Amino acid sequence: MSKKLHVLVADDDRAIVDAISLYLEFEGYDVSTTYDGNSLLNLVSPFPDVIILDIWMSGVDGLQICRQLKQDPKRKQIPILIMSASRDLKPSAEAAGADGSISKPFDMQELIDHIVRLGSRV
Repeated sequence: MSKKLHVLVADDDRAIVDAISLYLEFEGYDVSTTYDGNSLLNLVSPFPDVIILDIWMSGVDGLQICRQLKQDPKRKQIPILIMSASRDLKPSAEAAGADGSISKPFDMQELIDHIVRLGSRV
C-alpha cells in the first residue's frame, strides 16, 4: 500500500471498535473511531478514505446515515462499508447507497479485502 489509508470505524460496541482498530493499525492503516453514528453527519475535510459503519447503534440507523452521506455533494465520494449481523444486509446496504457490506461475525482478512477494494477508489 503506497498511501496509508485512513479508515473511520463507527459502531457503538466498544469491543468491536477496539478489535477492528487494533487489527487495522497492525496492518498499517490510520484509524479513527466513533461510537456515535450521528457524528458522521458532521465530518469535515480531510475525510477518511473509507468508513466502516454499523447498522444499529444505540437508536441510530446506520443505513439512514449512509443515505445522508451519499446525498451530500461534499461527502458522497467517501466509500462506506456497512456491517451488521442482519440477514438482509446486502440489499439494505445497496438501497442505502453503501459501497459494500460485511456480515458479522466476519474474518478480519475479509474486512481487509473490502478496505483494499474500496480504498483503491481513493
